[in-house]
Amino acid sequence: MNGLELSRAYYETYGKPMLAEFLKEYPGLEPHIAAGLIGSGSECLGFDDEVSQDHDYEPGFCIFLPGEDIVDRRSAFLLERAYAKLPKEFMGFTRPLMQPVGGARRGVLRTEEFLKDRVGTESAGLLIQACTASAEASVSAAAPLDPVSAPAAEASLNSSSIPAVSPESVPISHWEWLTFNEQSLLEVTNGELFCDPSGDLTRIRQALAFYPEPIRRKKLAGHLLLMAQAGQYNYQRCIRHGESAAAQLAVFEFAKSAISAIFLLNRRYQPYYKWSFRALRSLGKLSIEAELLEFLITSGNDDEMAEEKYNVIEGIAADVIDELMAQNLTQAVCGDLEKHAYSVNDGIEDGALRNLHILGAV
Repeated sequence: MNGLELSRAYYETYGKPMLAEFLKEYPGLEPHIAAGLIGSGSECLGFDDEVSQDHDYEPGFCIFLPGEDIVDRRSAFLLERAYAKLPKEFMGFTRPLMQPVGGARRGVLRTEEFLKDRVGTESAGLLIQACTASAEASVSAAAPLDPVSAPAAEASLNSSSIPAVSPESVPISHWEWLTFNEQSLLEVTNGELFCDPSGDLTRIRQALAFYPEPIRRKKLAGHLLLMAQAGQYNYQRCIRHGESAAAQLAVFEFAKSAISAIFLLNRRYQPYYKWSFRALRSLGKLSIEAELLEFLITSGNDDEMAEEKYNVIEGIAADVIDELMAQNLTQAVCGDLEKHAYSVNDGIEDGALRNLHILGAV
């Protein structure tokens, strides 16, 4: 049983009955309380294992509340107390008495504060304003919905019971999107919601499910250019200079940008480096490159190996170009990633974003 399954079982066993009891006293709050497991931690990605259990690992879940104009401080405090009284032990795991570094990951959270920590105050407010249901919709949705989940990315963000919201439909500018940290976006959209009666948090997760297409293109163009510079150009030059360490750094830069490009081609947010290869192997497109990239960064640079590594670099580049062409992202017809980078950038309709330096989004 992984952490997400543990959290869901704990919610079903203790959390759901606790919320039902609480809502008997405050029935008007039912449409506004969402619960699930999203945010920080490998368990929200489904990547946790026995090693993960040595820190910040517990049977618990998140309860998300709207602002004080809807759920006042007293109600929130009473709900916090009810959560704190839930059993501390469950299926051999214990809830810690102290909060992890960085603040509470589980328990009662204000949705707006959760978003502010990840996308900033202004964008959090815009998202809530754009994605919060009207009073009539909230009332009609008072009966709990089926669980809405998004394990590690986009899985179930498009629930048929909730009107879909796209990144393009929220009033967040391209310039604001450029400021968002990718890991923070993943923390909003990962994991699973066990209940979301109003659908508000689900719509927010839909709105941030992935970058708008112009942002995807800008980021992709930058990473393609870095792949070309580090892998197709500088790796062999470093070898000829006799700079084996520099050659390996070039390989690292190529691998980092190749991984980023592959996630962008899959329309998936990339987890931070510790889980990048794990997530890469699970992608629908170009996951085969994980083994080749691992070879590149773990092998040496003697003459014979250097030639083999360069051939692998060109093979990965060719596979990426094939996918660019399959997605109609490039008009270039060649094996040079630099030319494809500029072609991808040229396809951005927003003139100001297109004219931003090609590396401006990476």
